Amino acid sequence: MNDLLDLYEKPAPKNACMLAGWRQWADAGSISSGLPRYLVEQTGARKIGEIRPNGLYLFQFPGTHHYLRPEIKLEDGYRAELRVKKNEIFYAGNSDDGLFIFLGDEPHLNVDQYAAAFFDMIETLNIKRVGGVGGVYGSMPYDKDREVSCAYSLLRLKDELAQYAVRFSNYEGGATIGSYMLDEAEKRDLEFFVFYAFVPAYDLSQLSNMLQGMRIENDYKAWYDLMNRFNHMFNLTLDLSDLAQKSEDLTASMVAKINELEKKAPGVKVKEYMDALSKRFEEQSFMPLDDVWERELGDILEDLDE
Repeated sequence: MNDLLDLYEKPAPKNACMLAGWRQWADAGSISSGLPRYLVEQTGARKIGEIRPNGLYLFQFPGTHHYLRPEIKLEDGYRAELRVKKNEIFYAGNSDDGLFIFLGDEPHLNVDQYAAAFFDMIETLNIKRVGGVGGVYGSMPYDKDREVSCAYSLLRLKDELAQYAVRFSNYEGGATIGSYMLDEAEKRDLEFFVFYAFVPAYDLSQLSNMLQGMRIENDYKAWYDLMNRFNHMFNLTLDLSDLAQKSEDLTASMVAKINELEKKAPGVKVKEYMDALSKRFEEQSFMPLDDVWERELGDILEDLDE
């Protein structure tokens, strides 16, 4: 087994899938770091292993000071906590269906060794498909379904992924950890893809020098929209009602913020700016066929009751 890989347990469900995220550059809306942690808590997933940090991280680099260093918490001089880089593997499931959850720190060094350890883990655990998640900030309506961009490892995946209301990325530039992993996955003929959700962010300084930028730090709407896709693709049957409520609360809080801005600066026309974004935006919603039928049936029964 790979020297960087440390597995305490090797669950072997008949159907195994993984959702993976990283504390990384492409983490708008805390999608890549927050959603996996949320799933661990919601499913009661247990930790079954990790990728060791050996040779993957810098302690310091001139000019960065706090950015790279481990974080320590002292209480009256005593080391109460030392927060170091982690790459943890969690598991929730039974003998038939299993969900593996990976949450890691994007490596600073030896990313090829990191990718090898990651996919050695996938092969050792016999995981059939891995879905990565990430977030990118953009000017889009806060009350619409999030746009989702997709990149994938194998050409045979494209037709299936197209059914999940995604836009296939034509991005060219610096690679995220998720997009970097596509190369190693293809070499091994492994099914690996990444969904990047676009998270609302607004540069309001263009409207008035009285205003600054505004963005969503924890985009529960994006979390919900992504999990709706994973729930269907991986046959997870996870209860998403908590995320749905968090999503509605988030929208309500955005409405309140915009109303507050309108009161403070009525001449800036923040609402007009938001309305213009909505008119230009083409919403792509993912709704599984079962949900469509359920909604249609509900409408029919409601009409009959009336």
